[in-house]
Amino acid sequence: MRAALDGGVPGSLPRFRREWAMAATSTPPSVCLREATQRKLQRFSELRGKPVAAGEFWDIVAITAADEKQELAYKQQLSEKLKKKELPLGVQYHVFVDPTGAKIGNGGSTLCALRHLEKLYGDEWNSFTILLIHSGGYSQRLPNASALGKIFTALPLGSPIYQMLELKLAMYIDFPCHMNPGILVTCADDIELYSTGESEFIRFDKPGFTALAHPSSLTVGTTHGVFVLEPFDYLGYRDLEYRCCHRFLHKPSIEKMYEFGAVCRPGSFLQEDLAGGDTPSLKLDPEYVYTDSLFYMDHKSARKLLAFYEKIGTLNCEIDAYGDFLQALGPGATVEYTRNTSNVTKEESELVDMRQRIFHLLKGTALNVVVLNNSKFYHIGTTEEYLFHFTSDGSLKSELGLQSIAFSIFPAIPECSNNKSCIIQSILDSRCSVAPGSVVEYSRLGPDVSVGENCIISGSYIITTAALPAYSFVCSLSLKMNGHLKYSTMAYGVQDNLKKNVKTLSDIKLLQFFGVCFLSCLDTWNLKVTEKLFSGNKTCLSLWNARIFPVCSSLSDSVTTSLKMLNAVQNKLTFSLSSYKLMSIEEMLAYKDVEDMITYREKIFLEITLNKKQSDLDIS
Repeated sequence: MRAALDGGVPGSLPRFRREWAMAATSTPPSVCLREATQRKLQRFSELRGKPVAAGEFWDIVAITAADEKQELAYKQQLSEKLKKKELPLGVQYHVFVDPTGAKIGNGGSTLCALRHLEKLYGDEWNSFTILLIHSGGYSQRLPNASALGKIFTALPLGSPIYQMLELKLAMYIDFPCHMNPGILVTCADDIELYSTGESEFIRFDKPGFTALAHPSSLTVGTTHGVFVLEPFDYLGYRDLEYRCCHRFLHKPSIEKMYEFGAVCRPGSFLQEDLAGGDTPSLKLDPEYVYTDSLFYMDHKSARKLLAFYEKIGTLNCEIDAYGDFLQALGPGATVEYTRNTSNVTKEESELVDMRQRIFHLLKGTALNVVVLNNSKFYHIGTTEEYLFHFTSDGSLKSELGLQSIAFSIFPAIPECSNNKSCIIQSILDSRCSVAPGSVVEYSRLGPDVSVGENCIISGSYIITTAALPAYSFVCSLSLKMNGHLKYSTMAYGVQDNLKKNVKTLSDIKLLQFFGVCFLSCLDTWNLKVTEKLFSGNKTCLSLWNARIFPVCSSLSDSVTTSLKMLNAVQNKLTFSLSSYKLMSIEEMLAYKDVEDMITYREKIFLEITLNKKQSDLDIS
């Protein structure tokens, strides 16, 4: 246990100092956060489509991909963005694909990216500022991001529409100018908002690793990394503090947080409630911890990791860039964590050995922490988070300036309710209805369409009469099959667990589709329970690899047919799928036609643009 200050714990400031500091603060933290965020968005907007000066922006922006199919999809979308001048120009944008074979995790992807950089640039990358965004994996908890990637998830913001890539670049706009050559590592499905005051900037200029830290509840800490900070004696509260980390805990229990001195107690320190993100700020007298988001490593550390990767040759286990790199850092790091596999989804035989080798490689390396006391961390990686943050979360909407109708054709939504629907780059007939809590993106909906509450509609074309039940998930994909263009639409419940799997056909009764026993659904659709019902691994049976979605010749027929199977389950009707060619979501992604999906989105974009120009002419 670390020594505590003023009868508290490591990391806490003496009570009277915090009270005095907050009394001197005039602008509410939420206002500072919103203003800082809007300034970054404005700055990025000024750089979109323009060549950047040396040192003004990143030298390299690299995105990781899980396989060659995903790599190609990412490259196609980056090419489109650059062609349409939606990104800063004069920057090297890369997609780095993981090697074929075993899954290697985001830690393995980081090592692999270092090898790609070495092959492309040799010693030259020693002088570069590099942003590395982990976007591998197939987003099974938010499948409307599965086909085109989490980093290309659309946001109800900007014109043209921002995707997660643009938002990441905007929120990190100040970093390259205050960073020594090195690599900033982040994930594709989270948003970090922060305010540092008018004259201060986050600096990444210390040797070793530097991580951002956000005040969070102890419950949030159990699903994140938690910092045990060295004692700190500063007279006054600050939005930005530079600290040293004694040790890093990865997804610790609350008991472990207390045991290692990670819990902070601010006494009667009162901060305005900024709840809404994954890291709600502090109310009166709570206990809290500092949790992680992104981290930076200098080139010396990156070189050390690259040399290690070159030496081992091939990785056959999943390495976590946070759990396996950061836990090795700081003076209090111990080797015990390497044997803890409670947070590991698949325990490979060589995992413990690989962790121990990484621990001994990085042991003694400093972990510097940039404490952001006025900050928020939002995760948008599940259907639940996606719907909440885009429709009913007033905090994120205020901070980012999210819109209920973003670059779309649809009558205005009344501002009377916080729980609104959200329309992103879509064309909706004025007579269709979208219930509160639902998101529609890249879609066309006709006059006789009604969308229930808390639905997600993506990439779809619905012109027939249709009533989508509440909590529906509908996402259409273009497919290229034997040289022919086809379509398939995944349709299920937003609360369904696509990752849940069983080992045998006799156990598929344990799976649920739209809250109904999957076995009953198969009976409704007149489908037989055989091995042919599932694609891929026959000992890992799930909704993800169940061949239940019809393949059609037109986009509208595809959506209509999948909605019929959904409604049959909802209303206990019979709808036979036995005459259709059927696909699993897993197979859809293998056959996806990225070019056609981009073309469909572009047609919607052009029609909206033309409509807006006509509206402007009518007004003038």
